[in-house]
Amino acid sequence: MDFDLTGDILISTPAMADPRFEHSVIFLCAHSSEGAFGLVLNRPMTQPTMASVLDQVGVEDHGKLASTPVMLGGPVETQRGFVLHAGSADDDPSGQEIGEGLVLSASTEILKVIAEGKGPKDWLLMLGYSGWGPGQLEAEIAQNAWLTCKAPQSLIFDPKPGEHQWLDALKSMGVDPVSLSSISGRA
Repeated sequence: MDFDLTGDILISTPAMADPRFEHSVIFLCAHSSEGAFGLVLNRPMTQPTMASVLDQVGVEDHGKLASTPVMLGGPVETQRGFVLHAGSADDDPSGQEIGEGLVLSASTEILKVIAEGKGPKDWLLMLGYSGWGPGQLEAEIAQNAWLTCKAPQSLIFDPKPGEHQWLDALKSMGVDPVSLSSISGRA
C-alpha cells in the first residue's frame, strides 16, 4: 500500500455492492497495510436514544444531550461505542488523535465531560464501526465503490446528520451525483 487515507472520508458510489453502505459517508480513523477502520457519519439511529445510552453507561445527562442523535458507525460490533470529537489528546487523555483537530475515544469519561458542559462543542457518539481487512478497501476503491477526499469538520459534525451529507460530500469534491455511474472502467 502506497497511500494512507487516515483522516479522509469515503463517499460511496453507485458501484457500492453492499446495500448497508449505500449513500454512506465514512470517516477513516485508521488505514494501513493491516486494514482500515472507519465510522459512518450520516446514519442517525432512532433507537437507542442518547438518553438510554447515557443511562446505560452511567452518565448523568443534565438535560443537555437527550436530543442529540446516536449514530450507527457501521455494521461491526454495534454494541461498542465510540466518540469522535474535535480537539486534541490534551482535551481527552483517553482518546487518540486521528487527524488534524480530531480525537477518537472509546471511554465514557469524555461523555461525562460533555454532559457537564466542559467538553468539546463538536462530537458524535457512534455505535459500531466499519472495518476492512488487508487490501479490501483498496480493492473496493479500485472497483470505484468509493471516492475519497479530505474531511472538512463542517461535514463531519453536521448539526443535522443524514442523507444530505452524501450530497454535500460529493459537492465538496465538485462531483454531481447525476454523473456517477455504477459501471466502472479504466481509461
